[in-house]
Amino acid sequence: MQKYRLAAIAILIAMLAAFPCLEPEVYYLSFMFSVFMYVILASSWNFIGGYAGYLSFGHAAFFGIGAFATAKAASMFELTPLLTILASIPAGALAALVALFVGYPCLKIRGPYFSVVTICFAFVVELTVKNIEFLGGAEGIWLKFMDIPEKLSRSILYEVMLLLMVVTLAVAWRLGRSRLGAGLRAIRSDEEVAETMAIPTAKLKIQAFILSAFFPGIAGGLFAYYLTYIHADVVFNINISILIVLMAMFGGGGTWLGPIIGAVILTVVN
Repeated sequence: MQKYRLAAIAILIAMLAAFPCLEPEVYYLSFMFSVFMYVILASSWNFIGGYAGYLSFGHAAFFGIGAFATAKAASMFELTPLLTILASIPAGALAALVALFVGYPCLKIRGPYFSVVTICFAFVVELTVKNIEFLGGAEGIWLKFMDIPEKLSRSILYEVMLLLMVVTLAVAWRLGRSRLGAGLRAIRSDEEVAETMAIPTAKLKIQAFILSAFFPGIAGGLFAYYLTYIHADVVFNINISILIVLMAMFGGGGTWLGPIIGAVILTVVN
């Protein structure tokens, strides 16, 4: 049964990868790009919000950090298209590093207090970026796009975002079957009981929070290059955070498949 399931997944991925070969309109490439991106965001948020039960409403901050880090690196060093795409990886690492410093004190707070703190964190990051001229300030950052036909450039970024989605979902699937996933589910059920069972709750929460920030940071970098222009109002929009939470919870938080279902359905409806 497992072999058939893996074969079906492989066929689906191959079909999605071959979609640009059908030469669809740019609109459909853009739409699928958005679907892949929100699957990544919802699945990543699920690491901390679904498995551990810590409802973060500030994940747009990590998405925006990745976007601005990639855009700034590309504009400062005049990176080639390939290097700009690769720059999204260290941008994701930067978002993960920020999550480490923010998560250490914030994850000591539970319930609605944690949610409020994460919202405030997202607003603080947005205001900080807006008020630093080096990061584009109120004007934002322009990126030089690929010097190739638009449809081909969109197809390339489509494939890159698809690859990132596959990697994210593979990590999510592995997490759900790992000791880390089991520990996070124990935290969601009853954190105090989990601590009495010698489960290192603080360590597991930090790990999940860092992991949940890394992939949105990379996705933000790819999104910035896709738009060729970013502004703090776009990538730090609180509606992104709310939409991510709705997608994960709509499909079923704490499951591998839930965020995929929620992201696909709500992106279509949106």
